[in-house]
Amino acid sequence: MKNVTVTAPGKLLLMGDHAVVYGRPCLVTAVSERMSVCVEQSPDGQLHFDMPEHVDTRFVSRALETARAHWRLPISDITIRTASQFSGNVGLGSSAAVTVGMIAALREYLGKKDSLKTLFTLSYRTILDVQGKGSGFDAAAALFGGTLYFVTAGKTIEPLSVNNMRLIVGFTGVKADTVTLVREVEEKMKAQPERVNRIYDAIAKLVEEAKPKMVEGDWERVGKLMDFNQEYLRDLGVSSEKLESLIAASKKAGAWGAKLSGAGGGDCMIALVSDDKQPAVQEAITQAGGQVIHISPNAQGARIEP
Repeated sequence: MKNVTVTAPGKLLLMGDHAVVYGRPCLVTAVSERMSVCVEQSPDGQLHFDMPEHVDTRFVSRALETARAHWRLPISDITIRTASQFSGNVGLGSSAAVTVGMIAALREYLGKKDSLKTLFTLSYRTILDVQGKGSGFDAAAALFGGTLYFVTAGKTIEPLSVNNMRLIVGFTGVKADTVTLVREVEEKMKAQPERVNRIYDAIAKLVEEAKPKMVEGDWERVGKLMDFNQEYLRDLGVSSEKLESLIAASKKAGAWGAKLSGAGGGDCMIALVSDDKQPAVQEAITQAGGQVIHISPNAQGARIEP
């Protein structure tokens, strides 16, 4: 029986949070935890879904509709199975990963030859259809992998050669509502466009400075730029008491820099550290009430599994 399995990685937004929704660049890395999507021929010729409870079925269903429209095929005689190495509650991009996995698996299952850029466009369109707003950086990370310099809607997707990036991830225990947070910031943009645009322009400058420093391996400077980025996100009102607690604990324990990662309000923070400071920073995050999520950055993008 014909079947195809594709896995796609989660993501961490390193710098450029929120600003990337409004035409500015960001830096994002794919992480080691992966989402699996299997598409196989149904024995009864009917459409079936087999997904864990924590996988958002809206993205899978919408991805199927996107694929049907793009390839002009009914695609109604398959079973779709998903499995994840990470929870959808920690803010590592499970929705984008399952969307990319679904689109990529269908391309392979149907024997199509669409480019990765086309797969990105289809995945990004699917995500917008479901949540209404977004930049696409999470879909790009899931599809292309590695560490990327990314500009809104995939105007630029540039792989960066990055080595020895040591990240500690701390989960606040609070699931953030990304769509609500993005909409709240959108309202601030409407009410105070000059102020919010100044913040976004300042964040963009930090991203542009951090990009070559990451390639050079000047992690101490990158950490400082992450700190500056966090100050702007705090001004934007998207941080939280729990995030600030974990960030402060990380820095006190010797992290080069620390900030929230993504929409804010909850989910995860990241700390950039040297090898010798990793144990101390992990302990500090735990003592501050956070949960250390063990991941590796710079992971491979979507791939077909044997």
